[in-house]
Amino acid sequence: MDNKNPNEIKIDISPEVAGGVYSNLAVISHSPNEFFVDFISLVPNMGPARVQSRVIMSPENAKNLMLTLRDNIAKYEKIFGEIKPKQPVCPAPSGKGPDDIPNPFMA
Repeated sequence: MDNKNPNEIKIDISPEVAGGVYSNLAVISHSPNEFFVDFISLVPNMGPARVQSRVIMSPENAKNLMLTLRDNIAKYEKIFGEIKPKQPVCPAPSGKGPDDIPNPFMA
């Protein structure tokens, strides 16, 4: 009899993806059926910020991500101390235009 967990998911990651991409800003928007998370690299005085990666997920998976991230942040803070954001959380864009996204480097 196989004692493996039937809910276990085997995950493979290519070397290209394993290297990751750097992001210092995320913009989240949604439609009735999907959440869109754009991971952005914003460099001061270097022109427009560039989306490095976009992840599209169902509302259920977006909520699962939020809960898992909340749990992992609590574990991190228990070991390393509270994370104190240097800036407030960006509100969702109003859809009025590309300048609607606040620039965290401009105070």
